[in-house]
Amino acid sequence: MEALMPASSIRRLAAQSAAHESWARTENWPARTAPARAAFEAKFLEQADGDPVRAASLRKAYYMRLALKSAKARAQRRLADVEQRLQSHEGGDAA
Repeated sequence: MEALMPASSIRRLAAQSAAHESWARTENWPARTAPARAAFEAKFLEQADGDPVRAASLRKAYYMRLALKSAKARAQRRLADVEQRLQSHEGGDAA
């Protein structure tokens, strides 16, 4: 069965399984992620030259860019789905 799956898929599944096992053994999730969250916040504070108000605006802008990117991706998927349905109704799939 493994021979039928690409090596990258096998590695990804193994990594995901290991990650889930690791998180299952974690008793205090917030403590485990605190260093990463602090570094993430520090990045915005550094970009804002230490101004917490500007850092908050930079953080909001970052998340808004992510939301925009997500909305565009969803719209593209919807468009592709509609185009596929139209093509199948027009007999485009028939050979």
